[in-house]
Order: sequence, then structure tokens, then C-alpha cells
Amino acid sequence: MRVLDKIIKNEPLARYTSFRIGGPASFLLRAESLRELEEGVRLAEEREIPWVILGGGTNVLVADEGFPGLVIINACDSFELEEVGEKAVLKAEGGAPLARLARLTARKGWGGLEWAEGIPGTIGGAIAGNAGAFGGCMAEVLKGVTVLLKGGEKAFFQPEELDFSYRHSAFKGPLRGSVILEAQLSLSRAEASDLEKKMLQYHRERKAKQPSEPSAGSVFKNPPGHYAAKLIEEVGLKGFRIGDACFSPVHANFIVNLGRARACDVLRLMELAVERVYKEAGIKLEPELEFIGLNFPWS
Repeated sequence: MRVLDKIIKNEPLARYTSFRIGGPASFLLRAESLRELEEGVRLAEEREIPWVILGGGTNVLVADEGFPGLVIINACDSFELEEVGEKAVLKAEGGAPLARLARLTARKGWGGLEWAEGIPGTIGGAIAGNAGAFGGCMAEVLKGVTVLLKGGEKAFFQPEELDFSYRHSAFKGPLRGSVILEAQLSLSRAEASDLEKKMLQYHRERKAKQPSEPSAGSVFKNPPGHYAAKLIEEVGLKGFRIGDACFSPVHANFIVNLGRARACDVLRLMELAVERVYKEAGIKLEPELEFIGLNFPWS
């Protein structure tokens, strides 16, 4: 099937995000191969249509008005594991689910991604945001990444070229607007039973400390030396609600959707938190969320 024939018009985006929030995309393409992904980008650029890549839809807030262009769902999820002695290289397309790969590699006795058990989203999104938990992060396991640059050229980058830091990479800076096609991750031999125990422990901790309602994960980055959740709680916003959007009573750095939350409600909560925390603690909270079709006014 031609890529043009797969494009749908006026598709609501709420169903594609973990927040369950977002208006329609003018056009939407579910790309199931790298060829379709690259062709979708090329078509949008040729027609001068705004475009954006959406992976697992976790860690994003989509405008109530939607997105006036082409949203490409990256469903390219093929992967292969190359094992050599005590080391292995996991080659995965950018749309591969991170948590699924963490579980699969751990079962085979390969360590390096066990911290990612329970982290929603895709390999591509995890690299762009340098996702991490329980002492691990993507920058530590990434061996290299193939990228579709603006203008259609491809390039291969090694980790030291990607400006990794806490929840940041070059894909949020000079490489913003490029597309992560494939990644290579370096894994090491470990006891599968030990990895399973660790992952079970991580799962229990997540379940106890994180809300079950629809959300986009952590809303703000932790400022140096502080926890965003604690700062938000200290200014009296834990459990505070606007419409159906609420700072979770379980974890104050999560905004949850209690039913029909809108993006504007989430933004108002975020603005309120930034304003109060800065006024009372002198600390400026920075969003961890990515925004589609809107801008965060305090950034």
C-alpha cells in the first residue's frame, strides 16, 4: 500500500497518548516500516506541511485543538540481538517499546536495560529524553544511533556526540526535528534470575509510588538537589485539581486525567506549580513533557 493511501484525516490524538488528551491531527500516518517513516517525512516536507513524530505517546501533551499538520506514529519496532561472548548488541528500530525489550533481553540473561522495566514509550523517545530510573539511563547503554536529519540525509552518531545529560540530549537541542531510525544498545551477560528479581522489585516500587490513572509520567524535571514532587507538595498543590486534571495525591509530580481533562487544564496546573515554587523556594521548575501543537509559556 502507498503511504499516501494510509494517511487518515482529522484523526483524534487522545487515543494515541497515555494522557488520553489531545484534539485531531489534520493528517495521521501509522508508519510500520522505516521506508514508510522516511516517505511520510519526505511527503510532508515536499508539501511544506508541519509534521511531528509520535512514538508511544507517553511523556507528551497534545493541544486541545490538535495538530495542524501530519502526525507520524512511529510503529517501526523490529529488533535483533547479536550475541558475542559476554557482550551483546541490541539493534532496535526507534518505535520498539522500551519496556518490552527490557523484559525480553533480561529473560535471555542480558543486563543493561533492567531499570527500564515498566517505563512506557519507545526506544527513540527514551533516547531523545535520556530516560532513566533506578540508577540507569539510556546514555549508559547506547552504542550508536542512525538518524534521519532535516533535509533527508542520514547520519550515525555515537553517544559522546549527543550531548547527554539529565533528561536531555541533542535531540532536544541542535538535532530537534530529526528522526531516530535505529539504535544500537550495548548489553552484558548476567544471571536471568537476578535480573528477574530486580525487575520485580522495580515493578513493585513503581506500583506503590505512581498513580494508576492516565498520565504522561513525570511532569517536571527534578531540579539539582531537589525533587519536583516534594517542591510541589510543599506549596500545597498535591491533590489540587483544575477540571479533570489533578496533581496526583499519590505522586505530586504526576498530573492525572480523572476523566475528561483538557490540555488547557494541565497547562494551568503546570503554570501554577512553576509560579508558586519559584515564589516560595526560588527554584524554577522545568517541564519534562514534550508539547505537540502548543508551547509551555514558562519555558
